[in-house]
Amino acid sequence: MPLPLADDALAPPIPPAPEDVHSRVIDWFSEAARDLPWRRPECTPWGVLVSEIMLQQTPVVRVLPRWEDWMHRWPTPNACAAAPQSEILTVWDRLGYPRRALRLQAAAEAIVERHDGAVPADPQALRALPGIGEYTAAAVACFAFGIPEVVVDTNIRRAHARIFTAAALPGQTYTAAQRRLAHDLMPATDDDGGRRACAWNASTMELGALICTARSPQCAICPVADLCAWRAAGSPPPTEEQKTRGQAWAGTDRQVRGAIMAVLRRGEPVEAQALLTGLPLAEASDEQRRRCLETLVADGLAQRRGDVVTLPGVL
Repeated sequence: MPLPLADDALAPPIPPAPEDVHSRVIDWFSEAARDLPWRRPECTPWGVLVSEIMLQQTPVVRVLPRWEDWMHRWPTPNACAAAPQSEILTVWDRLGYPRRALRLQAAAEAIVERHDGAVPADPQALRALPGIGEYTAAAVACFAFGIPEVVVDTNIRRAHARIFTAAALPGQTYTAAQRRLAHDLMPATDDDGGRRACAWNASTMELGALICTARSPQCAICPVADLCAWRAAGSPPPTEEQKTRGQAWAGTDRQVRGAIMAVLRRGEPVEAQALLTGLPLAEASDEQRRRCLETLVADGLAQRRGDVVTLPGVL
């Protein structure tokens, strides 16, 4: 059944009671959650941290094999901190945004130096690690240690927006109003030490990833379809302000940098000119190729000695 409208038929639908949504979504998650290795009880806090860094702007299907390989090679922060940078970047492979790999190793080094090799549970200590922002610190505290921090990613923002504010999409920016809503929606922690709040974070994230998707929401099988304010409003299309602009790939510096890194991950030193002219990117100009190589060197993702280019630490 659709949600009841306020007295004024033109007014937005009345949002559902958070407690009703909590119960349904958490129950749905207990049955429908994907069996992901970083969710299993035997996964270490380090494994959770690695997954959160890898999953930034990268789908699960691409992360899974890289996470498995990474954890096999470097099952602890100590092992990761001691690894050659060239190997770190090679195992990262084509996950994209390879600076994340170096930031993850920098975080491992800080964990070894500051916390005796154990990932800290305290959210403040997590946020103090290199490359760890508000979201990642909250996610690791919640999913690895059961600390009921407010976790908000794109999937959660979208589910919150539709269910409680009748918006089709949450927009590009995480607004102050969305932050307040996320905090207000967290279940109370007094009775169970935060277990339900942590379950709410995980289940809402999964709902956004599998059901309440951006382009093709599966409302017919959504556990809260009859409570959803967006559905009650007639499932309006997103406004211009709500839309998220997709990032281009073809012809961008990201594509050229990725092609250079793919060559360097083969592990052999290569002459710079041969590297740049051999890229299978006919539309990339010589100037763009040179610029992208220079930025990779400046970012510490490649090193150049004379005319020879390699991954860091190879020469």
